[in-house]
Amino acid sequence: MSYIGRKPTVGNFQICDAISVVNGQAAYTMQVGSVNVIPQSANHMIVSLNGTIQKPNSSFTVSGSTITFASNLVTNDVIDFIQILGDVLDLGVPSDATVTTAKLADSSVSLAKLTATGTKSSSTFLRGDNSFQEVPAGGITEADMFRLSANVSGDLTPISANLERADDATFAKLGTGVSVSSGVFTFASTGLYLIQLIPMFFFDGGADSNVNALIQGTSDNSNYDDLATAECGGDQGSNKKKQGLAEAYFNCTNVSTHKVRFRTASMGSNSLLGDTDYNKTTFTFIRLGDSQ
Repeated sequence: MSYIGRKPTVGNFQICDAISVVNGQAAYTMQVGSVNVIPQSANHMIVSLNGTIQKPNSSFTVSGSTITFASNLVTNDVIDFIQILGDVLDLGVPSDATVTTAKLADSSVSLAKLTATGTKSSSTFLRGDNSFQEVPAGGITEADMFRLSANVSGDLTPISANLERADDATFAKLGTGVSVSSGVFTFASTGLYLIQLIPMFFFDGGADSNVNALIQGTSDNSNYDDLATAECGGDQGSNKKKQGLAEAYFNCTNVSTHKVRFRTASMGSNSLLGDTDYNKTTFTFIRLGDSQ
């Protein structure tokens, strides 16, 4: 459909700063706002000298920001004005908030035009908050196992003796693993953990009894709650071994305050079995995902 009304102005029109004629000089520098300007060609200019419009490429030529008249000017000559029409296809600088998504070519916005924090690399990605982050590792990132290296007896809170990380030739922990001090286990990173306690009880053949091994957790590095228990009953007059299982999900949101320990109860003269060469009583820590 044809445009109705006055044809809009689309050129990048500029009026050059006033130029003082120098006697016997033909070449002059064109500036707008004291900054050199470069016309697309002489045909994109209107030049008035002594009240007469000059013919492009005949009365004057241009090279870069320099206009050269066909003959040297003298003191009484006056350059009335120089108007630069600009590229007729140049729409100039768009007004604020006028460029829509549809006007941008696909893949036309480079990362150099984005303001983002972090480091751009082959191992990072740009998040919605304009920050470069490491790609999260897939699957389980932390898994560790400790065991009793020798037997322990009695009601213990916590179990703190004879603890060692499994060290068989084929063992390997995943990630940093947990650390232990005085029977208290500390996580290397926050997350939702599966805690497993597999105790092996030894009954000394005394009276019937129910023995317990428990998982305890704290969220303030002080007060512990029982989270899960493995309970086994002994048979009178028999020297028997029995194995139990206790499991708990532990949501660690702060590695300084959220910790785990293990204890025994109602043991009587019975004991938990341990061995430094292979697993009998074990303590397992598996990070399932981020803390909730």
